[in-house]
Amino acid sequence: MVELDPHEAVMTKLDVRLTATVLVAATVLVACAGPEQSAPVVAPTAPESQVPQQVDGGTAEPATIEPASSESASATAPAPGQAQPSSPWIQPPPQEMGYFELANWNDLPGWNNDDVREAWPAFIRSCMALKSESLWQPPCLAASRMKRHDNDALRAFFETWFRPYRVFNADGTGNGMVTGYYEPLLHGSRTRTEKFRYPLYSVPDDLLTIEVDELFPELVGERVRGRKVDGHVVPYYTRGEIDNGASRTNLDSLKDREIAWVDDQVELFFLHIQGSGRIQLENGDVMRVGYANHNGHPYRSVGRILIDRGELTISSASMQGIKEWARVNPDQLNAVLAENPGYVFFRELPPGPNGPIGALGVPITPRRSIAVDEQSVPLGAPVFLATTWPNSRAPLSRLMLAQDIGGAIKGAVRADFFWGFGDEAAELAGRMRQSGEMWVLLPNSTRASVSRND
Repeated sequence: MVELDPHEAVMTKLDVRLTATVLVAATVLVACAGPEQSAPVVAPTAPESQVPQQVDGGTAEPATIEPASSESASATAPAPGQAQPSSPWIQPPPQEMGYFELANWNDLPGWNNDDVREAWPAFIRSCMALKSESLWQPPCLAASRMKRHDNDALRAFFETWFRPYRVFNADGTGNGMVTGYYEPLLHGSRTRTEKFRYPLYSVPDDLLTIEVDELFPELVGERVRGRKVDGHVVPYYTRGEIDNGASRTNLDSLKDREIAWVDDQVELFFLHIQGSGRIQLENGDVMRVGYANHNGHPYRSVGRILIDRGELTISSASMQGIKEWARVNPDQLNAVLAENPGYVFFRELPPGPNGPIGALGVPITPRRSIAVDEQSVPLGAPVFLATTWPNSRAPLSRLMLAQDIGGAIKGAVRADFFWGFGDEAAELAGRMRQSGEMWVLLPNSTRASVSRND
C-alpha cells in the first residue's frame, strides 16, 4: 500500500487529486441535492465493489510482510449481467502510484510450470467484458479460435499475444502485499426473529452518490456520498449510527430496506468486508448477496484498532483471531465495530453455480482471480503473481486475472487473492498476508509508454 510521508512539504499529484475531490464534493453534492432529488441512481457495478473492505489476516513470520493495516481488502460486488467496466487504459499508472517495465517471459518465476489451463476460463470471462475494447479484440478473437487447450498451446498463446511488464511501486520497489478473500456462508432468514436479528440493508433512498469524474475527468473513479438535510448535504450515517439508530427505528430511510436477517453480528461484519456471500435460509434455500453501495465513510481496520489497544498482536490479528476476541469480549464488540465508520449496502443476486460477481462485471474464479487497484492495473488484464502460500514459504506462482477491486487494495504491487467458497477458503484467506511480485500482461499491440523512463 502506497503511503505519503506526512512530513513531506511538496504537494504531489495525489495531493492535488484529493484536494480537488474535497472541494468538488461540497459543490457537486449541493448542486445535485435540490428539492426534486429522487432516489439516486446507483450504477450496479460501482467500481468500489467491496468497497467492502478486507479480511484480517497474516502472521509475522519472515515469509510475510506486515501491512499498514492488519486486514486484507476483498471486494466483490456488482449485479450479474449489468457490468459497465471502465475502459482498460494503456497509459502507465500515475507516477505516484507506480510504473511498469517491459520484462522477458523467463523473468516470471514458475511461468513454465503453471497449469495455465486453470486460468483459461477466467481469461475468457475477461474477454467477454472487454470485447468492445479495440486493444483487447485481437487477443480475444484469437482466443475464441483456439483449437488446442493443453498447457503448451495456451502458454504459447499468451506469449504470442501479450508482453509481460513488471509492476513497480512508486519508490522503485517490486514487492508488495498479497492478502486473501473468500465468499462466506451465513445463516439467516428473510424475516426478523429472536434468533435472526442482525439486518442486511439494501441501498437507502436518501443516499446520494455523485460521480465526480463526470465534471473532472482527471479524477477518474472518484465518488462522494452523502444525504440531504434541510437543503444541505451532510455525510451519510456512520456504522455506529446505522446500527444504533436503526435499532431504535428512528432512521426512516432504512425502514423496510432489510433484505435478510442473520444470527451472527461478527459474521455479518466480515460479510461487509468480503462484499458478497451466501445465506443459508431456514427452509434450506441459499440466498446470494453482493455489494450494491456503501455509505461513503473511510474504512478503518478493526484488526489495527485491536493491535493498537494491545488486545491482539500482529501475528494474531487474523480474521480467526478477531472472531475469537469477539467471542471472549462481547461487551466491547459494538464499540469496536463502530470505530470502522464504513458500511456496506447489499443486493440479492440470482442463484447460480458460478462465483461472486467482481468489479469487472463477470463471475470471479477461485484461485485464479485477484482484486487490484484499478488506478494501477487495468481491470480484466492477466497478471502473473509470484507469492507464497499463507503462513508458508512454499511458492505460489500462477497466472491470475485482475477482475475485482477492494476498498483497502491500494498501490501498484498490491493484490487480494480470491480463494473461493467454504471453510478451507475462509481459513486460507483469513491467514494470507504475504509478500509478492506482479507482472501485468498487456496485448502486444500496446503502443503506449508504460515505463517510468520512457
